[in-house]
Amino acid sequence: MRKCYKCGQKATVYLPQHRIAFCKEHYIEWYLKRVEETIKEFRMFGKGDRVLVAVSGGKDSLSLWDALYRLGYDADGFYINLGIGEYSKRSQLACEKFANQRGLVLHVFELEKAVASVPALKELENRPACSFCGQLKRYYTNKFAKERGYKVVATGHNLDDETAVLLSNVLSWQMDYLSRQSPVLSEGEGFVRRVKPLVKFSEKENALYAFLAKIEYVEEECPFAEGASSIEHKKLLSLLEEKSPGTKLRFYMDFLRRMRPMLKAEQVALRPCSLCGEPTTGEVCSVCRLKERVAKASLSSSPSS
Repeated sequence: MRKCYKCGQKATVYLPQHRIAFCKEHYIEWYLKRVEETIKEFRMFGKGDRVLVAVSGGKDSLSLWDALYRLGYDADGFYINLGIGEYSKRSQLACEKFANQRGLVLHVFELEKAVASVPALKELENRPACSFCGQLKRYYTNKFAKERGYKVVATGHNLDDETAVLLSNVLSWQMDYLSRQSPVLSEGEGFVRRVKPLVKFSEKENALYAFLAKIEYVEEECPFAEGASSIEHKKLLSLLEEKSPGTKLRFYMDFLRRMRPMLKAEQVALRPCSLCGEPTTGEVCSVCRLKERVAKASLSSSPSS
């Protein structure tokens, strides 16, 4: 029988990658302390900063919001309803219930009203839904944060997410992407600071926290994520982790400490989009171009007068 590292009572959780076991109370304590340490290590934000947490209704983003709330940070939630049928309805409900139970502020943004639903956009776009969906979420989260005076946007990206992206970029030697992969993307040129306080936590560790902290979340994955290459990379890394616990954390942290400082990000000239004013490399940003395609498609499908 494993015993809790802190109190010696029967352990509820064992973390092989850290070679440590905890009871319920001390796992939550360890988790919160590690979130706080990560925020301080990468100088993400302070107690006086207004933080906008991008929430999806899943375990990672709600665990992050809960941790920031317990640690005393000024953090509000921002949920983008993607218009994906019952999945989006359940996800929004989970976020609303979470916020109501804690007396927190949740902002809800409906993508369908601004552009179109993800299912409708998928019919127009040849690329994977995750590609344009991520683009739209970054655009509207950043825009909302600027308009409402939030200094920081925090996302629930976890260690599994980050190592899958890292592996993908290493396999194809995407040097520009590698140079930009970081727990903190600094503010400037029309962007607010973006941070990832859960980069040292695996999906399992976040799920354990959500379970022990009694956070109700949506367990199902987005139906449009099926077949994404990142899922295959996660499976490969999980096999390595099973054989050698701690592999993912070493892979990621060694990259940040030893490799990333040697990489220089290519300086891209940005300017305000001529239509919306958001930063872009061209005359018109990708989101406005997408909105134009949606408008044209809607016009062509309308019955002639």
